[in-house]
Amino acid sequence: MNSLAKKRILLCVSGSVAAYRAPELARRLGEQGAEVRAILTEGATKLISPLLMQAVTGASARTALWDEAAEAAMGHIELARWADCIVIAPATANTIARLARGEACDLVSTVCLAADAPLLVAPAMNRNMWSHPATQENCAILRRRGVSLVGPDHGGQACGDVGEGRMSDVSEIAAAAAEAADRSLRLAGQRVLITAGPTREPIDPVRYLSNHSSGAMGFALAAAAARAGAAVDLVAGPTAAVTPPKVDRFDVVTAEDMLAEVMRRVPDCSIFIACAAVADYAPARYSQSKQKRSDSAVRLDLRPSPDILASVAKRPNPPFLVGFAAETEDVQGRARSKLDSKGVDMVVGNQVGGGRGFGDVETSAWVVWKGGGKRIGQCAKPELARQLVDLIAQRMGLGKVALLRTGSQAR
Repeated sequence: MNSLAKKRILLCVSGSVAAYRAPELARRLGEQGAEVRAILTEGATKLISPLLMQAVTGASARTALWDEAAEAAMGHIELARWADCIVIAPATANTIARLARGEACDLVSTVCLAADAPLLVAPAMNRNMWSHPATQENCAILRRRGVSLVGPDHGGQACGDVGEGRMSDVSEIAAAAAEAADRSLRLAGQRVLITAGPTREPIDPVRYLSNHSSGAMGFALAAAAARAGAAVDLVAGPTAAVTPPKVDRFDVVTAEDMLAEVMRRVPDCSIFIACAAVADYAPARYSQSKQKRSDSAVRLDLRPSPDILASVAKRPNPPFLVGFAAETEDVQGRARSKLDSKGVDMVVGNQVGGGRGFGDVETSAWVVWKGGGKRIGQCAKPELARQLVDLIAQRMGLGKVALLRTGSQAR
């Protein structure tokens, strides 16, 4: 069972009638060893007292972004940095909408926007508000960003309606908070090297060979590994993806560039995740001048690009190795074939083709390793990344505290 001992939980309470259960949740978190601080929205203060939350948590409850005493030391940033996990319970439709839009109009939304800690949201609202397409779309946006939602449950509501919209039981929310906060240490002490995005292999000064990779999966993995406590180096091909917090990014263009950058950094890493969609072939010859168009067919000679994953696997004492396989058929079988042929520790097989592509915001995967495997169903890429980080930690036998390990020690 996950423990909240010495974990710092920021409990944000918004203006749902279910706010009366927030003190009980704070007490439950504290009983499990967590240090709890509370933020109340303006609406929440109409339902429960900040003084009550202070009595339960032992710390002053914040209610306003423009608190002169707290903001003299940039209090909203201090709270964002302090938290191991942020829990919004209850979360109203309005609060969820603000999070989805990325607003920073009150203390809760501002802290959430400034934080890179895991975010857990427990919705609570009228059943019709919950089922409204706008709310469902906002929740889908949050899930795609890696936010965890707990509930809501089905049952009677304060307005007299019966349906889905009740805030989940405080024990369920506390358990989810413990799991989310625990991830902040799973890769503590590890250095993770990740490749992401496509490569571009030049034909002439204006043309190149490449693929449709957006880099989203690799960047989601980098974010998940950083949240799990790892030091993360991200070697990225050409992509517009935004660098996650606490991640060091190194931009490259060609497969040769990516190989050189990886080989420079791999001696210091304990985990290598080859997520990039490296071009399998490159033009055999590069033309210094633009090739003019003609009405006749043109032949382009290609040579194999370097196999980065295989190159790392051949090193003495390689790190824990994770490869990716984008396949149009027999995903599990071909992922296992790559596992055996490359001599790596884990392979993640993704389905492409048939309307599924690199740029999709959701995906599914077959994750295979020697003697085992796991099917991960359709989910947003940040959620897949979170599950992959958990699997890597499990396969490496990493607990809540890990010493820095490199090379064969990490296998």
